[in-house]
Amino acid sequence: MANILEETVTQVNHWSKRTFSFRTTRSQSFRFEAGEFAMIGLKSNNKNILRAYSIVSAPWEEELEFYSIKLDDGELTSQLQHIKPGDKIIMQSKCVGSLRNESLTLGNTLWLLSTGTGIAPFMSLTRDLDTLGRWDRIVLVHSARNRNELAYYTELSTNFSDSDLHELVGDKLSYCPTVTGEGDERITKQLESGSLTINPQSDRVMICGNTQFNKDVIAWCKQHNMKQGTLRTPGDFIFETAFIER
Repeated sequence: MANILEETVTQVNHWSKRTFSFRTTRSQSFRFEAGEFAMIGLKSNNKNILRAYSIVSAPWEEELEFYSIKLDDGELTSQLQHIKPGDKIIMQSKCVGSLRNESLTLGNTLWLLSTGTGIAPFMSLTRDLDTLGRWDRIVLVHSARNRNELAYYTELSTNFSDSDLHELVGDKLSYCPTVTGEGDERITKQLESGSLTINPQSDRVMICGNTQFNKDVIAWCKQHNMKQGTLRTPGDFIFETAFIER
């Protein structure tokens, strides 16, 4: 059983009526790999309420960041969306996850396909030094209903120009925002039409979004003879197995 850590909220950002993110302190003992998720939550009525949240932060950062939707009827999010700096959250000390570089065989371009809060693990990966060193090109495609739900737009559209990371990222990262509420084609439609120029033979794909999106993109990958990867047996595409309903 993983130990329970307590962290302090340092910053909260309400991106829209539906989404928010927050940063916390990071215990010195806490370790994770880019793309992994942690079990985080709150204490309520002498009970630990924990849910899986992908980590937005890169492994080298001193603080932790998480990105969440707001659900008034959610056991955790109904409370979590009201946190403020100085509040405490709890989290398990052990992280896991499928969205790891090691789950993919080497290829030319890494495609990160996401909807909504599914961008969270990809924010960690795009700032991860191992990821930047492993791939020739990284394309992050993020679909949101409204423009104000394109969290991290400024950082991604400028390739992190306001940080020391910009020199490492260079022109390697391409960011492709999609706003379906303004008439942009859904990612799945872009796959079908070929406007997303993924080469199934040489490119690799990571998938993180809502359940139907995950299933549709997985089906596309399999139709193009791409093999699902795992940490034990690397392949051509991967998705977060913990976040998909079977």
